[in-house]
Amino acid sequence: MAASKERKRRYRFAYMMLTPGVILLIVFTFYPVIYGLPLAFTNYSAVDTTDWVGFKNFDKAFHDPDFWISLKNSLLYVIVVPVIQILSILMAVLVNNKLRFVQFFRVAYFIPVVTSMVAAAIAWKWVFEEQGILNYFLETLGVIDEPISFMAEPKLALYGVMCVTIWKGLGYYMMIYLAGLQSIPSELQEAARIDGAGWLQVIWRITIPLLMPFVLLCSLMSVMGAIRVFDEIFVMHGPKGDPVSSTLVTSVYTYKLAFQDFNFGYSAAVGLVVSLLIMVLTILLFRYTRKGGLTYYE
Repeated sequence: MAASKERKRRYRFAYMMLTPGVILLIVFTFYPVIYGLPLAFTNYSAVDTTDWVGFKNFDKAFHDPDFWISLKNSLLYVIVVPVIQILSILMAVLVNNKLRFVQFFRVAYFIPVVTSMVAAAIAWKWVFEEQGILNYFLETLGVIDEPISFMAEPKLALYGVMCVTIWKGLGYYMMIYLAGLQSIPSELQEAARIDGAGWLQVIWRITIPLLMPFVLLCSLMSVMGAIRVFDEIFVMHGPKGDPVSSTLVTSVYTYKLAFQDFNFGYSAAVGLVVSLLIMVLTILLFRYTRKGGLTYYE
């Protein structure tokens, strides 16, 4: 009886802790999504009457060159996912060792995560400018003879923004992988070393397979974050995705349609298409991991 009361008390406490987050999720996520779905089938605008247009917004999107440019750039941005995941796993393995000043390095790697994205984007914008610190070092080392326009060169601009996303995300995913590493029984690694396995073999044969549930989680979050990237592009290149739309991604394009062109219906349709794309990529990622035999996380 006492155990039952204690269990109920814990459940009440857990629900009490979850309630504020659930309320915020309903107000700022579920409600806007539910409210925005009907808008995708209208020509809702701040400057005109609202009429039901059916699938015309979607037909317009599929014939809109800017939409395809933004979609291409968003899919290209997914390149950051394997880079972030591989580097964050290596960082987690490094700081999981009992080294001197390891706590300092854990904190140092996590500092970019708590840094304001606006401040980080402004700092990196200065780094990539023609008179910025990157060109200064490259010229000092003799790598280049004249400054490179990282911000103004269409072929380089998007990759520059990717560097900001990678820099900001490494520490976050490192902490998740570090938690995963510390949940792995040390006896397994010790047994592998006794059997003659080297450091790399232990990581590849023991650590990585047992980390796969964490890899799946981090990959899902990273893919969704990459497709929804907004802040760094908006701060560094503006709402038009300059130069010449080379950094125009779907989230920025959706913002431009809604808050510059005041075409909220079409913006909602583009956002719905992007949401469906994220859903498809998520399903494919789940199926890929299952085909690879990674079903033990269920």
